[in-house]
Amino acid sequence: MVEKKAKDFFTEEERFAIRDAIVAAEKHTSGEIRVHVENHCKGDAFEHAEKVFGKLRMHETAERNGVLFYLAVLDRTFVIYGDAGIHAKVPPDFWDTIRDHMLSHFREKRFSQGLCEGIKLAGDKLQEHFPHQKDDKDELSNDVSFS
Repeated sequence: MVEKKAKDFFTEEERFAIRDAIVAAEKHTSGEIRVHVENHCKGDAFEHAEKVFGKLRMHETAERNGVLFYLAVLDRTFVIYGDAGIHAKVPPDFWDTIRDHMLSHFREKRFSQGLCEGIKLAGDKLQEHFPHQKDDKDELSNDVSFS
């Protein structure tokens, strides 16, 4: 069986579902959520996700409350990376429940479902610390990015 590459990992319908999950999650928080998918992770997954976060200019949000869901599909690894504004307000294990929930879906090869549910859970958690404001602007693209 040939494994799917990053750009082909999600169907068009799944990419739209992921985008819709981001839009829905961001309606309740000023936090910004992005998903980035690539084939391989270069080095340590967390450190690489941090670099991708910078390349996507996610650190430029007004409240430093961006969240990156990073997936390296051929390496079968993923990271939930939150910006400094989030980590200043939350405990170190803030992402663990979301990670574990997503992992249970990933093990069953339900990647888009796990990702969509992870995005929803992240939006719910972000809402507690970064509620949506009247003048809130969508600062980052909601589309899945690839490299």
